[in-house]
Amino acid sequence: HKIMVRWLSRFFHYLDRYFVARRSLPALKEVGLTCFRDLVYMEISGKVRDAVISLIDQEREGEQIDRALLKNVLDIFVEIGMGQMDYYENDFEAAMLKDTAAYYSRKASNWILDDSCPDYMLKAEECLKREKDRVAHYLHSSSESKLLEKVQHELLSVYATQLLEKEHSGCHALLRDDKVEDLSRMYRLFSKIPRGLEPVAHIFKQHVTAE
Repeated sequence: HKIMVRWLSRFFHYLDRYFVARRSLPALKEVGLTCFRDLVYMEISGKVRDAVISLIDQEREGEQIDRALLKNVLDIFVEIGMGQMDYYENDFEAAMLKDTAAYYSRKASNWILDDSCPDYMLKAEECLKREKDRVAHYLHSSSESKLLEKVQHELLSVYATQLLEKEHSGCHALLRDDKVEDLSRMYRLFSKIPRGLEPVAHIFKQHVTAE
């Protein structure tokens, strides 16, 4: 479809540039997108969205996926809006963010039980890095802040107290054992969430007072 619209736009370039402009008619590219939206997009966008989200989750689990294909598919959600992000945000992004929250909620509920505080933070940092990488390769750049907020909320905000107060590996233990690298990672992670450093500062104050 994109190739045909591009070819027709070039073939009828003179018509598009002069006749269409004088009559204040929509450009051929715009007409092509409108036809595609009404005849194709409206019929399959839901199935396409679900397939894309499924592939993203597969990649999160370590599987190889065709990132170039995902980029081309998601570009359609953007292009259909013809300058507006409504279709991308409503027909894809909202469901993708909901799935992201559910995915990391499941992961966090297991990690918080099985992992030490340093190991949990390493996983959280790696997850945030990989989500940024997804934005760089196939998601629209406008999704980055919303996507990272979902991940940070599920991995850090929800379990902040449990993580920081882990008996043998939490903030108290890291301060006691001078684990500078782990404490630096803790600062980087918790500084990104609303009021995230307040409990860290409280534990640090307790540590200094005890010393």
